[in-house]
Amino acid sequence: MTDKLYITIPAYNEEENIISVAKEWHEVVKNIGETSKLVIINDGSSDRTGEVLAQLEEELPQLIAITKSNSGHGATVLYGYDYALNQGADYIFQTDSDGQTLPKEFYPFWEKRKDYAVIIGHRNQREDGISRVFVTKVLKMVLRLVFREKIVDANTPFRLMNRQVLEKYITKVPKNFNLSNVMLMVCFVKYKEKVLFIPITFRPRQGGVNSINLKKISKIGIQAIKDFRIINKELDNN
Repeated sequence: MTDKLYITIPAYNEEENIISVAKEWHEVVKNIGETSKLVIINDGSSDRTGEVLAQLEEELPQLIAITKSNSGHGATVLYGYDYALNQGADYIFQTDSDGQTLPKEFYPFWEKRKDYAVIIGHRNQREDGISRVFVTKVLKMVLRLVFREKIVDANTPFRLMNRQVLEKYITKVPKNFNLSNVMLMVCFVKYKEKVLFIPITFRPRQGGVNSINLKKISKIGIQAIKDFRIINKELDNN
């Protein structure tokens, strides 16, 4: 019996990228098997992302397009995970809708799925700008200070997880937490799950404008540090 893969992609104001991203990742789920699905969640976009996705859904048989009210990237990532689990996915893969990751690099992850609970892309050669690299380095330092864990790349939007490990830890992440993938990564490492990091290509955004600027990142970061401390106490008490 073929393993059922659900690829989940949050999307916000990505009408410039969404056609190419959807078609490229749809080819992946088609290659894996007919029960696998590509799930793209339109997070209340103000552009034509939702309209384009509705048209693509008619063209791509294994695409599921969902439109919901805006709740932010972290909450939308969790929404996708919950949806995939509820639909009986055996493996859940998450990436983003800006075209920075390469679908062809997914297959080495899939080949190793039986050997690891979680496989994460390591953005060791990044082309998305020095400011984004700086933010990742700061996040790595904060996680080391708060959780006392050294994590190679905690927030990469290129991750494959089996359903058992995701079900085990998804409830530990607050529903509206901006950095939901980071908190899941902390849990995977803190509780000694079998995690593998594989280097991936990380290109510049392929079109459109990034909705997260340095001002927003700083605001999210300050709040995240406060939340990290609270969550860390809860994790230590469990």
